[in-house]
Amino acid sequence: MTKVIGVRFRQAGKIYFFAPGKYTDIKNTDHVIVETARGVEYGDVVLDLREVEDSKVVQPLKPIIRVADAADDEKNIQNHEKEREAYRVCLSKIAKHKLDMKLIKAEYTFDNNKVLFYFTADGRVDFRDLVKDLASVFRTRIELRQIGVRDEAKMMGGLGVCGRPLCCSSYMPEFIPVSIKMAKEQNLSLNPTKISGICGRLMCCLKYEEDTYEELNRKLPSVGDYVTTPDKLKGEVTSVSVLRQLVKVVVELDEDNKEVREYPVAELRFKPRRHNNKDNVDNSSKELQALESLEKKEARARNNE
Repeated sequence: MTKVIGVRFRQAGKIYFFAPGKYTDIKNTDHVIVETARGVEYGDVVLDLREVEDSKVVQPLKPIIRVADAADDEKNIQNHEKEREAYRVCLSKIAKHKLDMKLIKAEYTFDNNKVLFYFTADGRVDFRDLVKDLASVFRTRIELRQIGVRDEAKMMGGLGVCGRPLCCSSYMPEFIPVSIKMAKEQNLSLNPTKISGICGRLMCCLKYEEDTYEELNRKLPSVGDYVTTPDKLKGEVTSVSVLRQLVKVVVELDEDNKEVREYPVAELRFKPRRHNNKDNVDNSSKELQALESLEKKEARARNNE
């Protein structure tokens, strides 16, 4: 086991472990100065002193330089003000060089040894002249980093279709894999515009109830299956209610009469299905093409992340 302190550098960002050293009384509300791969940084303590398994720690573990004091807090505020100015300058330089890129954010390292500019673009961008121009203005190291649309949403924030702040920018430290299969599992509309977030990718919240729906769907027949009811009638399943675990069945009362009846799934007899996921997809070519395109985007996004 290794003693660590958990530090986060931006809201809903990944938590990094550092060696506490002599600072064993650090609390969650404290701020610290640490050395990272980017340089010296100002971070928020989100996990106080604790022991974690050695396998979860990337060695060598860097120590905390010091607990931030009032001067460090003031410098951090000044850095944020400088970032806003750097953002405006970079925007004007991008327009000057006529580059096809969208600037998302500018970040100073705490010691001002580097300025990072995050941007999105459809393809590769030759920004060598832009970097030279920016270096002549800021007189420090310049780094331009291309990010994906999900990272853009995480940095910018906003409101989802549910009316709440985006999950990725409010509490999710890392993105989770999401697939069209999850939307099918939950009987959601397969219209890409309805199951995509503001980033244009599948909504992360599709994953939240996936395990529950998989378990409930295993107990249900598929639409079109034939079942035997408690009153010894055989019928065809017309619809299922996953959460209520109810099944609507068309049963034949006699040669000329049929009736739709609803039964709890526990009262029906049927052959369990191996796959809980029957594709209720509108076979129109436009929707299928849109779904295929969305799935390809998801695969590329997962590979890039």
